Amino acid sequence: MSPVIEFSEERFLSAIEKKKVLRAWVRFLECGCSKNQFTEALYHHLSQHCSFIAHYDRHGFYDFYFERQTPELFRFFDQFDPQKPGVSTEYGTTHWLSAHNTGADLNAAMCEAAGPYLGSLRRQFAELHRQAEIAQAARLLAKHGLTATPATTPTVAISADVALPRERIAATPVQPELFTE
Repeated sequence: MSPVIEFSEERFLSAIEKKKVLRAWVRFLECGCSKNQFTEALYHHLSQHCSFIAHYDRHGFYDFYFERQTPELFRFFDQFDPQKPGVSTEYGTTHWLSAHNTGADLNAAMCEAAGPYLGSLRRQFAELHRQAEIAQAARLLAKHGLTATPATTPTVAISADVALPRERIAATPVQPELFTE
């Protein structure tokens, strides 16, 4: 549910538009950053007033931040985390929160509204990232005729104290010798 906030009227952003964007923002977060909740108005506000570049369009922006599991997604969440300074994901500044910017009251409200959702969103996307990496590893192993087996016991790090077997496997050179006698 969107917090009840009285937004100021601005030349390029009305109070009604601000309320519409905040409602869309909260729905987007509540729905786990679902693409069908990433509205044109929300995209427009992010790219025009929150220090994000426009990318190509709304779909390109969504793809860049939410379809691919990259560090940018977590920097996106950090930008709106009310417990963090609000450093812009793309520009590395907090200028977008300046009181002199159009929509500054909306930007502050977006940070406040995001707080309750960010922990679960970070966990959700971290698990998606983990699953994508596991699938990628499985594909690579399958390419070489191997399979992965889940560990049933904790793995032990090898240290200098552990004796390794002395047998060696003969390696076949990949490149023929360049110099012969």
